[in-house]
Amino acid sequence: MPDQAKEPGPGSGHGPKREPARTPARTPGTAHHPAPREDFVGRARELRELRADIERAGLHTLSGRPSPHSRVLLIAGRPGSGRTALAEEFVRRNADRWPGGVLRARLTDPGGVPVPPERTARDLLAALGAAPAPAGADEDELYEALREALGKRRVLLLLDDVASPEQLLDLLPDTRDCLVVAVGAGPLTGVPDVRPCTVGGLDRTAAVQLLARRSGSAPRITVDPRSAEALAESCGDLPAALALAGGWLASRTKLSVADAARRLAGAPQSDPLERAFRLVYDSLPQTAARMLRLLTLAPAGFVDTHTASALAGCSVGVARSTLDEFVKLGLLHPVRANDDRQDDPHGEREDRAPAVETAAGPHYALPPCLDPPLRALLAQQERQGEVLLARARMLERTVRQLQACHAVTRPEGSAAREQFEGMPRALRFASAAEAGEWLEVRRPALLAAARLAVDEGGGELDTLARRLISALARAFDAHRTPEAAAPELYRLHELVLGVAERGGLHREHAAALLNLGDLDAHTGRLTQAVTRYRAALDASRADGRDGPATGRALESIGGTYAELGDWARAADWYGRALALRLTNGEREAAARLHGRIGAVHTFGGRFGDALREWRAAAAAFRRLRDPQAHARALSEVARVQEYAGRPQESLRICRLALNAAKRAKDGRLEGALRLRLADACERVGETAEAREHRAEAERLLGGPGGEGAGTEGGDPATRSRNTEGACETHSQSKKD
Repeated sequence: MPDQAKEPGPGSGHGPKREPARTPARTPGTAHHPAPREDFVGRARELRELRADIERAGLHTLSGRPSPHSRVLLIAGRPGSGRTALAEEFVRRNADRWPGGVLRARLTDPGGVPVPPERTARDLLAALGAAPAPAGADEDELYEALREALGKRRVLLLLDDVASPEQLLDLLPDTRDCLVVAVGAGPLTGVPDVRPCTVGGLDRTAAVQLLARRSGSAPRITVDPRSAEALAESCGDLPAALALAGGWLASRTKLSVADAARRLAGAPQSDPLERAFRLVYDSLPQTAARMLRLLTLAPAGFVDTHTASALAGCSVGVARSTLDEFVKLGLLHPVRANDDRQDDPHGEREDRAPAVETAAGPHYALPPCLDPPLRALLAQQERQGEVLLARARMLERTVRQLQACHAVTRPEGSAAREQFEGMPRALRFASAAEAGEWLEVRRPALLAAARLAVDEGGGELDTLARRLISALARAFDAHRTPEAAAPELYRLHELVLGVAERGGLHREHAAALLNLGDLDAHTGRLTQAVTRYRAALDASRADGRDGPATGRALESIGGTYAELGDWARAADWYGRALALRLTNGEREAAARLHGRIGAVHTFGGRFGDALREWRAAAAAFRRLRDPQAHARALSEVARVQEYAGRPQESLRICRLALNAAKRAKDGRLEGALRLRLADACERVGETAEAREHRAEAERLLGGPGGEGAGTEGGDPATRSRNTEGACETHSQSKKD
């Protein structure tokens, strides 16, 4: 009896998945062979050869020049030949040899579009548990980080749908301790130490066995073995074609195997997979066939009931029942809820477990081998306007789901929460945790939807694209940490740039550039951040007016130059921002900018200019009736007086600052100022007053010196960086 086993296929094309290596107990020196699984048939010879290839020395090793890269096992074959199922079964049987676990990634999206290298590298790093690469990092940085992470453990890397050797070379670990199993259509020329295994149809016995299982009617197969063999032959013994024929036969209980064999043999198509597909497709009702064609528009091939409902323009209930029927026929396969691995009855992934209803909802994927014929049918039978309308419906539904995902995290009674309560029940989430799970499961598809809205609408979906990107950014902010969300937000802001440039939307263009500049500055790419901010300044002034983005751009440029230590330029740009704020009558912003200019003059050692600006800041905050900010600005005046060698004047101003802090009733600020006043008193010989202030500071701050408090020392620039209040940090300035 042919060897049988099944491991569910790799991820749904939605990023790498990690599976811990299995380490079952076994007797040393004996081979370990996991028990076979029912839904995998045949391929015993290929599995033996693949295992032998792990041990076999390569040509480079025999020549005395072993490759520094990991060995690559290539499983090559046409889509639908069961190449991924074979790879998964091999991984299942041998994963215990790689204690670092199994990593999976699919390198080609539906439609034959290569997955962006940045996305694959980031997802693999996340699966490894490595520190995330900074937002905006280039491909070389990401590949280097990935190779470093892979070099620290023994992992088995399964890469599905490899479209080119370059894709594989970029991800190849620089260690012989790892193994790469690649799945693709053909040779990988230029990749060192590749061991190819080419797969075609199953042997006839295994083909008939698979047909019997997929048809759900073994007696019909066993009573007419010759017709079963003829049917398998018409399917080219391809697992995908056999699964389709079996699903079609299962839906027609009164039809004999001989009738099915004659029907398939008489089909006009020459390709066995296309022949089996058209047999099933032509049997569908018109509405179901149209839904199936439209499912090729699903972002990243990710299908759920809401996506199908919106695309076809039908109710969620009708969409759910139709999707269930597609699964029975083998036209669709469910994605497992726990680990996002798929179950593909087309020989790519052959498990038949139903999709599980979870907080994220059931979801499915079209088999990759059916994507080309369905796209061809879509182009033939759907007008361009209808396709665009279907896309718009789907994106609008996605926007509403994202709005619900964000709103469920808002407090009771807020406007967002009230809007959430008014949404249809099918769109609402029971809890923030459920919404977070939904967002994480669908994250790759949501990002793909944003790219689709920007790239494939020809500009007609730009308004929807902007709404979708905005809703997605809000959802990420609500459910992910800033560090975790930064890479996705970087991609989204870059997409907004494309929409804004195409539509001449200067405000949106400037906002996207400012956000990208913030992310660049946060990750230390300060020169690039300045370039972004200058471009944002130009965009904000493109319509001849100085809007809110202009002021923010000017301040951001000044802040970035401050981080670069270019104090003169920082003061110049802050000065331009100050002039704009004063012109617009923005008194609070102007007061804050006086403080920032004072700070950079302090860093640059220009104490006279620093005093003038800090005094202006203190006066402005006093007029604004902000005693806390007034006290902090006065404390900076005292600090600069100290740097300028005027201890008595510093002491006098410090006392004024303390009085302002008392009026503000801010205990921590008062404690910090008392410590500074104690230092000032000691410098002029007022030791008794210094002891009094220090003792009171300890009481206010809860201990000797308080948390984070103490005597400041060092050069003026270093000490001034501890400024509180009026001189916020550069990162804070960008939040204003």
